[in-house]
Amino acid sequence: MHLIEFFDRGVLINRNGTAFVGGDGQDRISYAEAFELSHRIAAALNRDGCSQGTSVAVLGPNHPLVFPAILGVIRSGATWVAVNSRSSAADIAELLSVVDTRVLLHSAASIDVADKVREAVPGIECVCFDPPAASGWTNFETWLAPPGTRVPLPPPDPEAVAALFGTGGTTGKPKAVEVPHRAFEAMIHGLNTHMPEPNPVHLVAAPLTHAAGALVFPVLSVGGTNVIHDGVDPGEILASVARNAITRMFLPPTAIYSVLEDPSCGATDTSTLRYFLYGAAPMSVHKLKEALGIFGPVMAQFYGQVEAPMICSFLSPADHEQALTKPGLEGRLASCGRPSTVATVAIMDESGHLVEAGTRGEIVVRSSLVMKSYRGDPAHTAATTRDDWHATGDVGYLDGEGYLYIVDRKRDVVISGGFNVYPSEVEQIIWSHPAVKDCAVIGIPHDKWGEQVTAVVEVTSGAQLDPADLIGMCKQRLGSIKAPKQVIMRELPRSPAGKVLKRALRDEYWSGRDRRI
Repeated sequence: MHLIEFFDRGVLINRNGTAFVGGDGQDRISYAEAFELSHRIAAALNRDGCSQGTSVAVLGPNHPLVFPAILGVIRSGATWVAVNSRSSAADIAELLSVVDTRVLLHSAASIDVADKVREAVPGIECVCFDPPAASGWTNFETWLAPPGTRVPLPPPDPEAVAALFGTGGTTGKPKAVEVPHRAFEAMIHGLNTHMPEPNPVHLVAAPLTHAAGALVFPVLSVGGTNVIHDGVDPGEILASVARNAITRMFLPPTAIYSVLEDPSCGATDTSTLRYFLYGAAPMSVHKLKEALGIFGPVMAQFYGQVEAPMICSFLSPADHEQALTKPGLEGRLASCGRPSTVATVAIMDESGHLVEAGTRGEIVVRSSLVMKSYRGDPAHTAATTRDDWHATGDVGYLDGEGYLYIVDRKRDVVISGGFNVYPSEVEQIIWSHPAVKDCAVIGIPHDKWGEQVTAVVEVTSGAQLDPADLIGMCKQRLGSIKAPKQVIMRELPRSPAGKVLKRALRDEYWSGRDRRI
């Protein structure tokens, strides 16, 4: 199926229902209204020469108008270029230039950024899709095709590129990932299978115009409602769950930690929640238990990457509940679940052989979820392919019951005195300390050991932390080799998507020294 057909199904079953609404109840857009706007945008793009393969970007902070613009791009047959509204203008311009973007649809709130992009990307047309349009900008109402215009469905080509996602930027210069229609189709079927809901009410706080916006499509396919928040205000998120009877939401772990610290957490009615999704980064088991205690058995984790979006594996609410209540299963909370219904997951050693349960190696995936390629980068594309498998770059293992455990990114492993130390293992211990809000474990130069295991820690507001206590706790539970030799207390650098930038952190301490890439 073409991606737009999933939205059209939502229109068919809930034409007069609400597709998008602001968290405050304002700016409500029905399925019928979003359908009409998507056709008018698609027709305007086609009129201006945008067709299958043309790159068209959408930029703006979260607002109910943003996603209908994305739907218009997809309906036109063009390729949606996903950009993060929280990225710098320079980073956005770089991505748009690399993929030869023809048109940028943007909100009035993003005019300053769009102006810089227009200067940096020759030939790009910028169209502001909400008033007021600044002088010299294309007027949206004038640009749109007339009301009532209908655009025929694009040709069904499962390998046509539906979207281009820039990689997260945590490892250097972003690459453009080509995600075909068949990958979105698999993702939607996978998420709807693992999270069945007849009338989902989905709280969206992550940037709609970036990768997390893909979570909207499964909701649209069943006629659900998307409640749009621009960013994570913990108190407002909790209030919105109660006010809007939210049934599902996704937050990255760092945002969940902030929610758990909010004074209203635990006092706000969140009983309508059925799925509280987390992913995109490792989650503290200690804080996961805290969340389960407050929100109940609704926590759910997915594992994927932009190269294989969202749901290579899934740890369901029932899995979380069993891990808490059945003897001997608590360690399963550190898992990211079993392979999903739309993916085969295995572990591969350095020589390219699949290994048995319990053996560590690189996580590989075989699925329709897997990207088509990195745009214009055949060398990197080939580097992620192992026969018929997609190599994720993550180190992990499968247990005897088929649960997947991620040990770390291959590039993040610390080699100290000839021993491999996996930072995520150390981070789980550090996260359990009540004074720790977040942490990152890295290797920094050491004349004797090559790399010294170092913990960079953000301390919870108002708390006191003795580094010696933290080191002693790690030694007791992990031994002296894996325990950090140094604790640095400071703010962690993060990407616009909220991920800790370990590479940037390492670069600070490796400056002027030879280091592993």
